[in-house]
Amino acid sequence: MSKIIDGLFYSESHEWVKLEDGIAVIGITDFAQKSMGSIVYVDMPDEDDEVSRNEEFGAVESVKAASDLYAPVSGTVMEHNGELEDDPGLLNRDPYAGWIIKVRMSDPAETSELMDSAAYAEFLARQE
Repeated sequence: MSKIIDGLFYSESHEWVKLEDGIAVIGITDFAQKSMGSIVYVDMPDEDDEVSRNEEFGAVESVKAASDLYAPVSGTVMEHNGELEDDPGLLNRDPYAGWIIKVRMSDPAETSELMDSAAYAEFLARQE
């Protein structure tokens, strides 16, 4: 069973979003990291890059495969997690602490298109 945190938003491509004062903190879910195996590299956008909802913004590479990352919301990248450059395995150890990017959202209403924890749990149950 994958760990799901209450109070976050989730996308069908297995990214999570935590809102902090109009900033979306984005990472990958426990399900995503378990599916990938040992993560060895994270490709992240630079600060001030624009990301668009449902568009690719980076990739995560594991010993098994590379997977694209899709932005669950649109906006401007405020910061990327520099810790992942030296320690991409942080996403395996704690995917909810190992955030990838922080985005100043251009349209906060986009979160209404995402799933809450209960809906994501149902979505995962249908996947397995």
